[in-house]
Amino acid sequence: MRTHNQYYAQRNYINADSFYARIPNSQALVANVITVFEHQRLTAHDFAHVSDFHWLMAQEFAVFTIKRKQGQWQLKVGHHIGIILLPSGMTLELLPKLNQSTGYNNIAQTRHWVQGMLSDLTRLDARQSRKLPSMKNLGQFSDQSMPLSVEAQPLSDWLLEQFLQRLAHYQPTQHYQAQINNQSSLQGRLLIKEQLRYNSMQPHKFVCERSVLSQDMLANRLIKSALILLMPLLPRSICTPLLRPWQPLFGLNQRERQRLASIYTQAKQQLSVLPLQKQQLQAAQQLVDLAYWLLQQSNASTGYGIDPTRPNLPQPRLCLLIDMNQAFEQWASQRIASMFQQVSSHYRAFYQTQSVWLNDSEGQACVSIRPDLLIYKTADNDNNQNQSDTAVSKETVNDCYSHVIDIKWKYLPHAGAITASDAYQLTSYAQAYQAGQGWMVYPVLGDKRRPVALKQQIYRDNGDNKSNISSDISDGTNSNHSNHADLWLIPFDVLTGMVNGDLPANLNEK
Repeated sequence: MRTHNQYYAQRNYINADSFYARIPNSQALVANVITVFEHQRLTAHDFAHVSDFHWLMAQEFAVFTIKRKQGQWQLKVGHHIGIILLPSGMTLELLPKLNQSTGYNNIAQTRHWVQGMLSDLTRLDARQSRKLPSMKNLGQFSDQSMPLSVEAQPLSDWLLEQFLQRLAHYQPTQHYQAQINNQSSLQGRLLIKEQLRYNSMQPHKFVCERSVLSQDMLANRLIKSALILLMPLLPRSICTPLLRPWQPLFGLNQRERQRLASIYTQAKQQLSVLPLQKQQLQAAQQLVDLAYWLLQQSNASTGYGIDPTRPNLPQPRLCLLIDMNQAFEQWASQRIASMFQQVSSHYRAFYQTQSVWLNDSEGQACVSIRPDLLIYKTADNDNNQNQSDTAVSKETVNDCYSHVIDIKWKYLPHAGAITASDAYQLTSYAQAYQAGQGWMVYPVLGDKRRPVALKQQIYRDNGDNKSNISSDISDGTNSNHSNHADLWLIPFDVLTGMVNGDLPANLNEK
């Protein structure tokens, strides 16, 4: 099932020169979609409806930094991607900006790789039946996601397709619920205690409990609430048939939205006891997961919602903002770990494992470290296969780390652009875990740059004379100082989702 917004399907692009002159930063504006990039500065002139800009100002989203420059207010976009449904009905689309060349002339390319990244992040690991850690905001799509189309859709359309794809194969689940009524006829089980309490003076009525087949369950109401959230993106021709099976149901009320996490847990528990086939249960759980994510993000990201005319809690608004730093770290971690596992089954990956780095004299922890990815090489294939990937046992992994990997979402035009703090961090990681190699992975956009070996300068005091000895990492030798790891800058091409070049022997082995 392929669904586009009405404005997108009709390719209703705005071409008026006067309109573009009024919106200089939004040349990619498709009707109802405004596309902006990281680090971009937005003013009221960048919006078709000035009221949308004022609304964004009032929300005080964390993704925007508010500035006053040359007599006008500005919103500077931070390191986030996502979509915000504006009050006018237009959608603000936030895309990543990898370097200065990323702009409106390659929006389609950017949308393609961003949607590919999100698809990768949200796939379940079928072999290990787990998701990456810290994936609560990204792990709600199945591995059956539709392939990317030739035409790059806005992120709002892509998200809509993910939801409709699941909804098309799902009907509101029914189950038996216990209902207690005080009525004039005896139906079901008579509740003696309640009967004596409430009907001692009216013996013609009966307090009865009976099981009724009902759709009014939390899982269905979660899905209905998410559907209401997405309705502004749906063409009217789709809304009517799509909503027909869901019309009898009510969404979550304000009090339930305030305790969304517990409602979600109860909904999952209700689903788990239903007599559903395995595939039906999995589809239902995935849809509930996605609905919960949409509602959770909208609850958490709508800011203060300053509106004196509406003192009550406002209705949830579609607003999905994903930290690009975190998303890229998780994506590159997943891809690189898979690459090592293809090289050898002896490699095992640990994601963002936190360890104590510095203790005081009494043994109290002072500083902890958490590398993005640790690669541990086992002596034989059968050892530690059942060990959790998110917990490290010192007894089993001591002195066995082969690679410690730090992943940065930042533009690095050349090796000399690495900052001292990043170099210190990478060196400290490698020293703490006694890893043979330390990698700093950074993104490139279709760039054929190769991995670069860093040469550490070692300074020794030989009496009155000081000498510096260059430890040449490029040939894999490090005889001058056995405690120093090989350090590498590794480019990760976002268009292919892979590190540049093959995995050569000098990168694979220490």
